[in-house]
Amino acid sequence: MSSSLDKLKALTSRLEEKLEQKEEPSIPDSDEVTESKKIPALKPVEKATIHKASVSSEQVREENIARVETLYKKLKIFEKSPDFANIFVYKAMNLSGIGLKEEDFGEVREGKYIQIIAITYEADKNGKKKAKNISLGYFGKAESLDVVLKNEIIEFVLRWRYEKAFQNVEHYKDLIARVEIPSDTLF
Repeated sequence: MSSSLDKLKALTSRLEEKLEQKEEPSIPDSDEVTESKKIPALKPVEKATIHKASVSSEQVREENIARVETLYKKLKIFEKSPDFANIFVYKAMNLSGIGLKEEDFGEVREGKYIQIIAITYEADKNGKKKAKNISLGYFGKAESLDVVLKNEIIEFVLRWRYEKAFQNVEHYKDLIARVEIPSDTLF
């Protein structure tokens, strides 16, 4: 749980740094120009939407869910998962063909196919839980992927994970509330 939140915070920090760098005029060297042609930059996120002290976590969550639903429709995820509320039943969500790790974030893997993969656990014939991958969206070969579409695919997966993190936090708050807590603890 905290790992997902840490990754989201790291991503937010990286996006802010990139925005600050874009505001400072600089002359790129030839390697930077070549690299930027290969991997288009992600659409910048405004700082104000990330760090508004006056915005409650509930408002952030509501805005996030609204954006997830918009992307759900735009990316036609409803074709594979018709009920929007059920997309949060999946245990995890990942991408094939696009990097989401720190070192390859947003990079498309040439020769690969782009898919949004949901992961669920189902019991096999012996009752043992097994991971099952479900394709929620297929977007073709990496080389032919439109930059705007790539950004929306990444945003959908990240925002889905963000909402899942909120759900996990709620779950643990509920569990803690069920435990008898001494009065001298912080929460």
